[in-house]
Amino acid sequence: NEGFWRTPLGDVEVDGETANKIVREARIVDVDDSAHRYEHSIEVQLPFLQYLFGSAFKIVPICFLMQDLHSSREVGQAVAKVLAGKNALIIASSDMTHYEPQKIAEKKDLMALKAVEAMDEERFYMIVEENRITVCGYGPIIALITAAKALGAREAKLLCYKTSGDVTGDHSAVVGYAAVQFTK
Repeated sequence: NEGFWRTPLGDVEVDGETANKIVREARIVDVDDSAHRYEHSIEVQLPFLQYLFGSAFKIVPICFLMQDLHSSREVGQAVAKVLAGKNALIIASSDMTHYEPQKIAEKKDLMALKAVEAMDEERFYMIVEENRITVCGYGPIIALITAAKALGAREAKLLCYKTSGDVTGDHSAVVGYAAVQFTK
């Protein structure tokens, strides 16, 4: 909840004040640096942000262990409460379906992404569970939807959906990727 994250483009400062407020606001959130040791979803976003903004930003990295609907909503509500009135960007990083044939992955992922576009975190969670969609970070996505709605987002738009098969040409076992933008 304090310090820096080091990337090839330089250090990114952790916003300790905001991080501590989120920890106090959400009972489910703990300070645990080891949670980030084997999880890469945050660090892969940082070079993109550094390219766009240089070092003129701070981060509050949150890694999820418990991803049930209630816990994820609690994190989203805490983030929204702490960020209210601030100029902030919330990013949830996750891939979608893992290692299924292209057509099956697309069907599952687009079904889940429709719920994201509808900003319906409960429906998203149910679709992921009922269809056994292997999306790694469904908890952060639920937290993002919850926070975005609480902060006044009115629209979620799917910007792009692709799979690893679109790059490699091998559609027998793909991983899905999507970009969704939430706006007020």
